[in-house]
Amino acid sequence: MEKQFNLKESLKKLEEISKWFEAQKEIDIEEGISRVKEAADLIKASKDRLRAIENQFEEIKKEITESDSE
Repeated sequence: MEKQFNLKESLKKLEEISKWFEAQKEIDIEEGISRVKEAADLIKASKDRLRAIENQFEEIKKEITESDSE
């Protein structure tokens, strides 16, 4: 079974990437590009997960609304 994407872990990794850039006096361009790509992938995956969570909330809201009208 595939592990579900974890927003908390993603935010932690993004923070680590940000701190890495802040700590650099001279940025290694190759390493920098690699970290920017990783950050972009994390951001995209986070957005997808947030959309899925939003859909779950909407489904729950719909169920509650439907049960209230019965």
